[in-house]
Amino acid sequence: MSAYLQGLLLTGCRREELAELKWQDVDFRWGSIWVKDKVAEEGRKIPLTLYLSHLLANLPRRNQWVFSSPTADGKIAEPRIPHNRALSVAGLDHVTLHGLPRTFASLAEWVEIPTGIVAQIMGHAPNATAERHYINRPLELLALWHGKYEAWILEQAGIQFEPEQARPSLRAVR
Repeated sequence: MSAYLQGLLLTGCRREELAELKWQDVDFRWGSIWVKDKVAEEGRKIPLTLYLSHLLANLPRRNQWVFSSPTADGKIAEPRIPHNRALSVAGLDHVTLHGLPRTFASLAEWVEIPTGIVAQIMGHAPNATAERHYINRPLELLALWHGKYEAWILEQAGIQFEPEQARPSLRAVR
């Protein structure tokens, strides 16, 4: 549950978008996640940041769902209770799971991420002519800014993380 809640804050995804994430949608090699978008039927590709990659790589692979559960369908069902418990333990003001994407957008301003990049990561429709017709941002550009956001969040949370922990490496297979 911890990885799911951190994932919501780190990606700006809506709660169901992340709950429906399947292992086949996570590309550890190229650092991307394919999110089934609530708005755009075709979905969207967002960066898989290093810390989030580390969190996901350490999750159990019980079934097709990244955030699995022992429930009948196997995916995470009701995250509100553990979310509220985590807020209480941390002594934080209440914020709903629905509010975490707004939190992502608000905190992104502290890192001075351009609004269009935040909107693209979050799956929001472009709101200006230039955004709609002239600007095409590659995943690598999104990853650059998204990585800055993640590093800042980890710093603010006091989480010690060395990016080398998440980099894929070669290993011998017997």
